[in-house]
Amino acid sequence: MALILLFAAASLAGQDRPSLPPVIVLTAKGPVSPAMSDYIRRNLGAAAARGSPLVVLKLDTPGGLDTSMREIIQAILASPVPVAAWVAPQGGRAASAGTYILYASHIAAMAPATNLGAATPVSLTGPGGAEDGPRAPLPVAPPRDDDSQATPADPPAAPPRPSGTAMEAKVINDAVAYIRGLAELRGRNADWAEAAVRRGESLSSGAAAAEGVIDFVAADLVALLNQADGRVVMMEGGPLTLATAGLAHEVITPDWRTAILSVITNPNVALILMLVGVYGIILEFLNPGVLVAGTVGGISLILGLYALALLPVSYAGIGLILLGLALIVAEAFAPSFGVLGIGGTAALVLGAVILIDTDAPGFVVSVPIIAGVAVAGLISTLIIARLAARSFAARVVSGAEAMIGAPATVLDWQKGQGHVWAKGERWQAIGPEVLPPQEPICITAISGLVLQVEPPGHAT
Repeated sequence: MALILLFAAASLAGQDRPSLPPVIVLTAKGPVSPAMSDYIRRNLGAAAARGSPLVVLKLDTPGGLDTSMREIIQAILASPVPVAAWVAPQGGRAASAGTYILYASHIAAMAPATNLGAATPVSLTGPGGAEDGPRAPLPVAPPRDDDSQATPADPPAAPPRPSGTAMEAKVINDAVAYIRGLAELRGRNADWAEAAVRRGESLSSGAAAAEGVIDFVAADLVALLNQADGRVVMMEGGPLTLATAGLAHEVITPDWRTAILSVITNPNVALILMLVGVYGIILEFLNPGVLVAGTVGGISLILGLYALALLPVSYAGIGLILLGLALIVAEAFAPSFGVLGIGGTAALVLGAVILIDTDAPGFVVSVPIIAGVAVAGLISTLIIARLAARSFAARVVSGAEAMIGAPATVLDWQKGQGHVWAKGERWQAIGPEVLPPQEPICITAISGLVLQVEPPGHAT
């Protein structure tokens, strides 16, 4: 009888288990960007609404934007659902911004053959920055056994000034304080976190587990859920014991909104959208009623400006791009035989080079795009200059100058003056002493409203 009761209880438990909400798995692959931030924040809210017991953030990133990283971390810290950051698949990494996200998560895990670290702010990794080697810490004077031996003539040596600029020191110290705060919150190795920022250190998955940087190494999702089971994590409402062993999981891949946001926030695409938008609107003003150019241009310009608003842009770069476009447009309306156009192209190229104010991976304008902008600007300038030269060499077909050499017919004539019919109008004319009516003649000059005419054979 007891065996029957135990079997029935196990059956009921097995029936209740699948009814629990599944573990939500999010995939964060590629640079930390506004699109990734939007994707994670939206789905953390959706997981909380569904009552999911855990969100697994499958992480594989080279780093990215500081603003997007901080948005993700703030969402994780405020999430009512515990978050397990898992660096996977094998061969993946959580570098730079990914290290901060890993430290902020309630559970930190890595797959074998993965790594994390190199969390020095990327704006300092140029010449004279973090990549030039670690900065030596300031020496601390040892305590003296006999303070009475110190005299004004023998003061302690002043510590050397740290290398680097004051701005570099501020950025480094801010990043160190941020990641140490996350490490202390989650009970992880804060000293190594500081080393990852100051000296760009990295660790493999096994070394990270040994150093107390992560909680454990998990080869797959099932192993992660089994090892997370029974662990106590600190939530806003207090400690929470995870019960994740054997739970079902649901992978939520980035949707169309994330895909579109990821495309338009690519600096290359944002630059192209803005250029297409400006050129389209200009074409619509030059040819009113085309509609297609204005519609495409308006949509492209709004998308480009929206993308630039999400990216760390340089206002000097935007100003140079707008100046370059204005000079190219001025070349079309007031041909300078290439002077304005070449200057505008140079401004466009310089603006594209400095447009994005960050060195984060995946957020630079590529050289081929800059070369394409330069070639397009030069081609436009050459076309405008050639059309201007042809217009200057072409015969005038309108205005008073167009009357010279035009044919006319004598209406009435007496003593070297009379009236002629030319260009569909009756004109007063002067010329030879005698011209018979209906005689074909040629206009040789014009003075005010009086034409100078000659017979065709005598016109020069």
